[in-house]
Amino acid sequence: MKTRAITGFFFVVVMLGSFFAGAAVYSIFFGLLAIVCLQEFYGLLKKSGSSPNVATGLINGAYTYAAFAALFHWDVYPEAQTIHKLVFLLVPAMLAVFVQELYRNTDKPFQNIAYTFLGIIFTIVPFSFFHALGFVTNTGFSAHIPMGFLLMLWANDTGAYLVGRQFGRAKLFERHSPKKTWEGFIGGIIISAIAGYVLSIYFKELEWKQWVSMAIIISVIGTLGDLVESMFKRSINVKDSGGILPGHGGLLDRFDGLLLAAPMVFTYLYFIFN
Repeated sequence: MKTRAITGFFFVVVMLGSFFAGAAVYSIFFGLLAIVCLQEFYGLLKKSGSSPNVATGLINGAYTYAAFAALFHWDVYPEAQTIHKLVFLLVPAMLAVFVQELYRNTDKPFQNIAYTFLGIIFTIVPFSFFHALGFVTNTGFSAHIPMGFLLMLWANDTGAYLVGRQFGRAKLFERHSPKKTWEGFIGGIIISAIAGYVLSIYFKELEWKQWVSMAIIISVIGTLGDLVESMFKRSINVKDSGGILPGHGGLLDRFDGLLLAAPMVFTYLYFIFN
């Protein structure tokens, strides 16, 4: 428990520090987190006997994140007028996944290709949407919304754990996550919504109703993301995605709620600001 608490404290400090260090550090930091999550995903697949194209997948993942992150820095640095053209280099980069499989002697080449792209879709794309939350206001970089996202996600996880542990009776989805309960699920939504309202007092980019709506989306979709990751790990008989965080497991375990929630929250906010 002590190791878990110490690791959690320093992880939160480093994460929150990345928000205040500027747009470049924010982009690089979460890009690195995305790549580590992708590496953990491929590692789990290899343990199960699958053979994704790890090196090519990591290169494609890094480039996918960087290409879309660069689009937002175009607004921060107007002199980079042609930076959007980097996105088109994704075409030959993605084709390399198919071509490389021609030179590998494996029994299931298209399964390998599918798992390689699934890793990018499951980890890199959500982190790209999360990164975009820092620029969704169309006024340059602002750390308030992505920071608020994580604070509400953590509030949901904490609320669900505490309420579920104290009052939990009815199982939410026992087949994939035996410890989750409906009571904890509802408690997490309430605690996250309260956190959203508190954030609205200090962060004025959104009205309180929008912060609370964002909290509800994070709680509901984030819980589904948690269940999807649990389903994936159970399908390959693995408990933790990795051991990079002592006492906490892997990064993929820590960001499972973000994977489905970030794209949904960005979509919601995009229509608010546009």
